[in-house]
Amino acid sequence: MSDLSHLKSKLLAEQVQELIYQYILDHSLTVGMKLPNEFDLARQFNVGRSTIREAVKLLISQGILEVRRGSGTYIISTTPSDMDPLGLRRFEDKMSLALDLADLRMMLEPGIAEIAALNATAEDILRLRGLCDLTEERILTGSSYIKEDIAFHTCVAECSKNKVVEQLVPMIDTAVMMFVNVTHTKLKNETIMTHRAVTEAIADHDPTGARSAMMMHMAFNRDLIKKLMKEQEGTYAFSDH
Repeated sequence: MSDLSHLKSKLLAEQVQELIYQYILDHSLTVGMKLPNEFDLARQFNVGRSTIREAVKLLISQGILEVRRGSGTYIISTTPSDMDPLGLRRFEDKMSLALDLADLRMMLEPGIAEIAALNATAEDILRLRGLCDLTEERILTGSSYIKEDIAFHTCVAECSKNKVVEQLVPMIDTAVMMFVNVTHTKLKNETIMTHRAVTEAIADHDPTGARSAMMMHMAFNRDLIKKLMKEQEGTYAFSDH
C-alpha cells in the first residue's frame, strides 16, 4: 500500500470512528450494551468491514469499546480517555460520581459565568450566542447535543479570560459528558432556558445575572441527579424483597 493510500485509509477509519461514537450517543447506548456487528455497521456507514475494524480499534484504544471473543463488541465507557483527565472512569458508581461533579460545578461555574460577563468581548458573545442557538436547534430536532453542550460551557470558561479557569475546561467537559450520559438528556427544556439566560446575561455584561442563571442551570442538573439516585435506590430496595 502506498503512503497516500495508507493515509486515506487512516483518515477514513478516523471519520468512521467518529460516526460510531456519535451512533452510540444518538441511540443512548449505555455501558454493557452490545454494538451492532461488523456487517450491520459497514452497511450503515457505507464502508468496508476492514474500515469498521480499524475504527473499532481506535475506539478500543480510547477505552470506549471492548471486544469479547465469541460474543461481540461491547461498550465499556461513553467517555473517551482523552476527555477524562482526572481518571474518573475507574469509579463504578456513575450516579454518585455525577452528583460529586454536579456539586463541584456548582462551586465553580456560577463564578466563572460571573467573570465571563465582565470580560467577554463582542466576538466572544457572538460565538456564545451561536453555540446557544446550535444547542437549542439540536435539542428541538431530537438530535444528540452533547458536543454542543460541552462547547457552550467551554466557551463560557474561555470568556472569563482567566488562564487558570481555561485549564479547568477538560474537567468541566468531563462533568458535562458524565451528566448527559447519566441523565440521558432529560432536561431539554431546562437546558434551553438556562443556556439562553446565561448567554443573555453575559451579553449584557451582567455579572450577577450570569451567576444566578448558571446557578439555576446547575441546580436543575443536581436536582435531577438526586431524583434519579432516589429512584435507583427504590428499585434496588424493591428487588431485595
